[in-house]
Amino acid sequence: MRIACGFDHAGVPLRDAVVGALEQSGHVVLDAGTYDDYPYAAAAVAQALARDDAERAVLVCGSGAGVSVAASKLPGVRAATVHDGYTAHQGVEHDDLNVLCLGARVIGPELAGELVRVFAAASFSGEERHVRRLGQVAALERDGVQALHQDPVTGERQP
Repeated sequence: MRIACGFDHAGVPLRDAVVGALEQSGHVVLDAGTYDDYPYAAAAVAQALARDDAERAVLVCGSGAGVSVAASKLPGVRAATVHDGYTAHQGVEHDDLNVLCLGARVIGPELAGELVRVFAAASFSGEERHVRRLGQVAALERDGVQALHQDPVTGERQP
């Protein structure tokens, strides 16, 4: 799998662990760069995903929160800050997570390596309930809060 990796200045301490774990697992790492400000890192990996240069991405800042907030503003990105193994695979299996966000001031290199391996190995389940919910998320992305007031399939108003 091709995985884009981007870092802000605070995420650099996990760079070697993240890239090394992915490469050792047989993935191709696309260097999306290191930036002073996290929104640029988020934009770089989102662009790689949009161009199909990468199938997934990893973003690292100090807490993982900043890159997650910035990346989630971009079309087609489903990003989450993850600091445990369960969420690393469940986020892909249920929510089709395509951007894993980590905090270099929160976790160490061993855990970071484990999390990127688990994230990269997971697959979306394709179960109907997860597909339905992703359709609802896509409607939110497209229509904003108006999407909450109508069924994305039937168009009927919801309470």
